[in-house]
Amino acid sequence: MSTQEKGILYLIPSLLGDVPVENSLPAFNIQIIRSINEYIVEDIRSARRFLIKAKIDKPIDSLTFHLYNEHSKNADINFITQGLMNGKNAGLISEAGCPSIADPGAEIIQFAHKNNIRVVPLVGPSSILLALISSGLNGQNFAFNGYLPKKEPDRIKAIKQLETLVWQKNQTQIFIETPYRNDAFLKDILNTCKEDTLLCIASDITLNSEMIKTQTIQNWKKIKQSFNDHPAVFLIGKAAY
Repeated sequence: MSTQEKGILYLIPSLLGDVPVENSLPAFNIQIIRSINEYIVEDIRSARRFLIKAKIDKPIDSLTFHLYNEHSKNADINFITQGLMNGKNAGLISEAGCPSIADPGAEIIQFAHKNNIRVVPLVGPSSILLALISSGLNGQNFAFNGYLPKKEPDRIKAIKQLETLVWQKNQTQIFIETPYRNDAFLKDILNTCKEDTLLCIASDITLNSEMIKTQTIQNWKKIKQSFNDHPAVFLIGKAAY
């Protein structure tokens, strides 16, 4: 079967929070969304809310949703992608932001490439990239590390190793944490990193409560602010001058 006879897998960014769709997504995305009847999603409930907010012009219950997330390791990818293989377009939607970043959507995309299914990424918000470009830290050499280990000794060891890369290679290090553990994670960073290492915290990106601030570790120790229950991206780097 040729590529033309198969469907297109659209990578559809979702919103980072409760904001108007037009604040984060171009009109072209809405056109694509309205043309699709089948979705592969990280969370069905949040995907349905997102599509309703995008004002799709068809009943939400008429759509087909395939769940694929971190608990779906034994999911039948052949079944999930059957529509794509038979010429139907499908959309891949993450719970927040761009698909396949910090979620298992990459496995679906790998399958698409392996089977000559066209993959089309749509423009939309990525909290990781938005945090990086607004941090003032090195954007030419950076690494996204996802979640660091949960156990404190392992987490502190990881922070030290990543800070070494900051100073040896001028490589910005980016990581995230479960929102309710943000304050404990921040405490570990402040207690581990050098006083002159730069730390950027970008929380509630694109929301009215957005806060993006880059300071030295020394200065962050003077700031009394809680980031618990606020989605946040943490970045460490070194000063450019």
